[in-house]
Amino acid sequence: GLLISMASILVQITLPLVLALFHFVGPIPTDLSADGGQLSSCPGLEHCASSQWQVADSSAALKQLSQQIKDTPRTEIVEQSANYLHATYSSRIFGFVDDLELSATDAVTLEARSISRLGESDLGVNAQRLEGLGKTIETSEA
Repeated sequence: GLLISMASILVQITLPLVLALFHFVGPIPTDLSADGGQLSSCPGLEHCASSQWQVADSSAALKQLSQQIKDTPRTEIVEQSANYLHATYSSRIFGFVDDLELSATDAVTLEARSISRLGESDLGVNAQRLEGLGKTIETSEA
C-alpha cells in the first residue's frame, strides 16, 4: 500500500518534468512571410490549413485577431506589421509548435495559414484554429 502510493506520487512529480524536457519545437518553416502579399500554399493538408476571409477592413480585422492571439495562452507573436502577422502556438503537454500567419492581401481580404512544424498529422488542430479565428472577425456578405 505505502510503496504503491509513494511510487504514484513519484510518477506524478517526475512525469511532467520529463515531458517538459522533450518539448517538440521543430524547425521554423522556410516558406513563412507573405510573398507579394500572398501566403504560401499548404504543402499538405494533414498538418496545415489555410483560409481566406472577405472582410469590411482587412487591417482592422488583422488588428482584432492580433489582440485575440495575444490573449491566448501559449502563443507568441513573432513578427507583426500593418498587414502581416506571424505567431506561434505551443501545445499544452508536449509543446508542439504551430506557426500561424495572417496577411491583409488587399483592403477587404485577409488570408490565414496555420502549419505544424512536426508530425504527419495535426489531428485537425490547425483547421479548428482558423475556424475559431474566422468566427471572431466580422466577415462581409459575399
